[in-house]
Amino acid sequence: MVNMMTSLDISPAARQTWQVPSYDTQMWLGRQHPWCVVIPVINEGERIKSLLARMAALKIADIADIIIVDGGTTDGSLELPALEQVGVRGLLLKTSAGKLSAQLRCAYAFALDQGYEGIVTIDGNDKDDPDAIERFIEALKQGIDFVQASRFVAGGVAENTPKSRDFAIRFIHAPMLSLFSGFGWTDTTQGFRAYSRKMLLDPKVAPFRDVFMTYELLAYLSYRAPKLGYRCVELGTVRRYPKGEVPTKISSVKGNFSVLSILLKSCFGHYNVKKEGEK
Repeated sequence: MVNMMTSLDISPAARQTWQVPSYDTQMWLGRQHPWCVVIPVINEGERIKSLLARMAALKIADIADIIIVDGGTTDGSLELPALEQVGVRGLLLKTSAGKLSAQLRCAYAFALDQGYEGIVTIDGNDKDDPDAIERFIEALKQGIDFVQASRFVAGGVAENTPKSRDFAIRFIHAPMLSLFSGFGWTDTTQGFRAYSRKMLLDPKVAPFRDVFMTYELLAYLSYRAPKLGYRCVELGTVRRYPKGEVPTKISSVKGNFSVLSILLKSCFGHYNVKKEGEK
């Protein structure tokens, strides 16, 4: 058991400005480590069970606390006794509107309130290899503020990636964020990442705002963190899509248009914290 940090570095006045969606704490066994792994899920079925089993085999719970943030699962895949058996320490249930970014705001606010020094996020759909989590934490320990998983850098593996998605990432999403942020990103749409406490608490970053409801937070942080001088790095990881139906919450037409709109808004500073008096 490590010595518990407190959230004294969050001033009460600053904490009151956070816009955090309402959520219920379904399970909390207390903090054991300086780092946590946040897993956003909604109706992932056997995929979340597989991911948690892989993490248990890797003994991830020995180096980081595992916290699931649920967007409203109804498939019975998050039964508390089963979660405890595979090392999960927390289960949060978002009870208000919003999708991924709203879920992440719930979990990140909870984690920062608990005093975690850094947060790793991995999707609950079992496409990413959790073996990389330890390397992410090592990078945070070395002073990196933003670790992005990439299937496109040395050591990375992209398996069964849909051709349209591969094209969009390589030739639209990553190049635009690279150009406007000043950092050479290669894999900007996936949610396998790690953030430092310092970066998330920076009032110039301000992730706890209601403007972040769907997928805005991912693109925004990829743009904003390098612009503010935070240390960023991409680490090679394995991302495998199953053959056949692609597990994704993004619809083909409307969803992809929304992602493009969010990308443009991020690159042109739409989500930046406005200075006093600005509209």
